[in-house]
Amino acid sequence: MPVTKFTNLDFDQIKTSIKDYLRSNSKFTDFDFEGSNFSILIDTLAYNTYINAFNSNMVVNESFLDSATVRQNAVSLAGNIGYTPRSRTSSEAQVSITAFLGDPLPKMASLKAGLVCTGDTADTSFTYAITENIVGNMGTTMVNGISKPSVTFDNINIHQGTYLTKQFEYDGSLDQKFILNNANIDTSKIRVYVKHAGESGLGVLYTLATNIININSSSNVYFIREIQDEKYELKFGDGMFGKKLGTDTTKNDGNIITVQYLVTDGEDGNGASRFTFSGNIVNENGVSVNVESITLDTNQSSQNGSDIESIESVKYYSPLTYSSQNRAVTPRDYEAIIKKVYPNTESVSIIGGEELDPPEFGTVNISIKPKNGSFVSDFSKEKILSKLKQYSVSGINQKLIDLKVLYVEIDSNVYYNNSFISTPDTLKSHIIESLSTYSKSVTLNKFGGRFKYSKVLQVIDDTDNAITSNITKVRIRRDLRVSLNQSAQYELCFGNQFHVDAKGFNIKSTGFNILGELSTVYLTDVPNEDLKTGVLSVVKKSTTSSDFIVVNSSAGTVDYEKGEIILNTIHITSTIKPNNIVEIQAFPESNDVLGLKDLYLSFSVPESTINMVRDVIASGDEVSGVKFAKDFYTSSYSNGKMTRE
Repeated sequence: MPVTKFTNLDFDQIKTSIKDYLRSNSKFTDFDFEGSNFSILIDTLAYNTYINAFNSNMVVNESFLDSATVRQNAVSLAGNIGYTPRSRTSSEAQVSITAFLGDPLPKMASLKAGLVCTGDTADTSFTYAITENIVGNMGTTMVNGISKPSVTFDNINIHQGTYLTKQFEYDGSLDQKFILNNANIDTSKIRVYVKHAGESGLGVLYTLATNIININSSSNVYFIREIQDEKYELKFGDGMFGKKLGTDTTKNDGNIITVQYLVTDGEDGNGASRFTFSGNIVNENGVSVNVESITLDTNQSSQNGSDIESIESVKYYSPLTYSSQNRAVTPRDYEAIIKKVYPNTESVSIIGGEELDPPEFGTVNISIKPKNGSFVSDFSKEKILSKLKQYSVSGINQKLIDLKVLYVEIDSNVYYNNSFISTPDTLKSHIIESLSTYSKSVTLNKFGGRFKYSKVLQVIDDTDNAITSNITKVRIRRDLRVSLNQSAQYELCFGNQFHVDAKGFNIKSTGFNILGELSTVYLTDVPNEDLKTGVLSVVKKSTTSSDFIVVNSSAGTVDYEKGEIILNTIHITSTIKPNNIVEIQAFPESNDVLGLKDLYLSFSVPESTINMVRDVIASGDEVSGVKFAKDFYTSSYSNGKMTRE
């Protein structure tokens, strides 16, 4: 009997293969399978084969990091190369607290670990805690000319979440597990203490070990790994790598394990700036002191909270972290390590000093786009640079530079068949929704991102069958943040070659005011004869005509090929746009725009222009095209207007 190869995963194809196999046997050559009860047996065999093939395929997929879809499997595979996925990170705020004390006055006062205050954000209240007792500064504070005894806690960092404690007792068995039965734990805030039974206090503090370098048999360390349902298991040393648990007072620190940890809401806790004190201030004996009143000042609103690392991130960063081997040398090393030390990172750009103009050897420029904003605060910058020191190579200096965003905008005239729509405004809303969805794609909104012109045209055309065509122009924009009421020079790099019209008006800006000129002024350009460079001019609108008046004919230079604008010394007193911003736009030579080096590419749909134009030919209003060419014609080239609109 010949053997049939079963290579199909479709039920009907499997069923057909079984019939072909049976027909190859002479006893069933002319048998009517569909008209007999034998068909039920064939269906059963095909169904069983289909289920087995599906299960086998899923098992094989879950055995590899690239194809795993179940979180527990992806985390386990990443653990095989020494990668522990990032947990939820608690939002952090900084406050200063002054408590006015009544009798009896304590010798010292401490803010007890645990709940400190509540904070409000987005109409939701969150709790904020500290993980260790903080000793305050005893003294007096003047209130309405009266000196009152007080204790102050200056610049303390509070973390969003619920503070919990769990205790284990080590029984000496090899299969004992120490599992924290709460999801949403911030593992960076875990505190582990070990002591012998009957001892007072918490015991010896154990620290988290992220690798086994410099760890010996006497190191007080613990290890952590993520398990099922996003919970965590603690592991301790075996006497070779890390101190072993046990009851021997000469060799071990004890068998009673106390774990203090924080269960947090992650990203949801960001943005709180109004806090209400809810903590407990105690004396040297741990007894609550008499507090008459409390003032609380917010130094820094809550920020940097983030959710647990996604499966996609685990797949991407675990090989990078493994290849970096806990040292920052290559750009890929920095990318993996920065994501580790600053979980709020959405995208990061690493530029070696040798790539700068002029070169800065021995320097690494780092630009970070945070998830919840456009800039990394000075507070976060200090923490990032501090943590990077343990990974960096001697002699290499890291510099965190502010984010530079290159905005891409479109000016699109969309033609539609009026017979297929209810209103043009409804169709326009659908187009904006489609573009907004595309703007979140993986090729955009990142360093090294690429705006693909043909894809955008397709997104517009595919939005609705009523759309017959679109004429879309692309412009690029940088926001110049100026220093008001002082003379300064500015440089803007777009990273893309500019399109040059010999008549000028290639560079446009929003309005601003300068010293010595009452009217609002704008930037424009005059190309040189080579059309490779040009001169920036400051101009103002004429009150008597549509022309403009030149205020400064040599305000700066333009390099069209490099896509660079240099503004000479200028004294700006105010800007039309808020936040001291002057928007400067240009037209790219190529409609495919690239976020080069430290430029973060962002497709700005809200600043784009969508014009709805009735297609009079497709709508049946005319067939000759005369009216279309006369009244509905759209140019594919940029306008010659002086200012940015």
